[in-house]
Amino acid sequence: LLEETLFLTVNIIDRFLARENVVRKKLQLAGVTAMLLACKYEEVSVPVVEDLILICDRAYTRADILEMERRIVNTLNFNMSVPTPYCFMRRFLKAAQSEKKLELLSFFMIELSLVEYEMLQ
Repeated sequence: LLEETLFLTVNIIDRFLARENVVRKKLQLAGVTAMLLACKYEEVSVPVVEDLILICDRAYTRADILEMERRIVNTLNFNMSVPTPYCFMRRFLKAAQSEKKLELLSFFMIELSLVEYEMLQ
């Protein structure tokens, strides 16, 4: 998967969970569905829903994933195109004509920010 897909997936999950309460048993479903949506937006080839069911160890059905997809898209008002830290960093580094070493460090730092709760605020 592309780096853009990872950042968009996390963004979709964050925005969805900020607006909707999701029971713990459905968090994995929300995550895998957010990844499906991000793939549809960013990737050339999109994973098949059946592959996502296998990733979840068959914890959910095709209908569960499609229903969660509908729920997420409606909750976010179909707003899938958002600036992510990756998009910003890529443009900033290009404008700065930075060295490869700085680019690698910058992308490493923004990937670290994905798992830091404080970065959500």
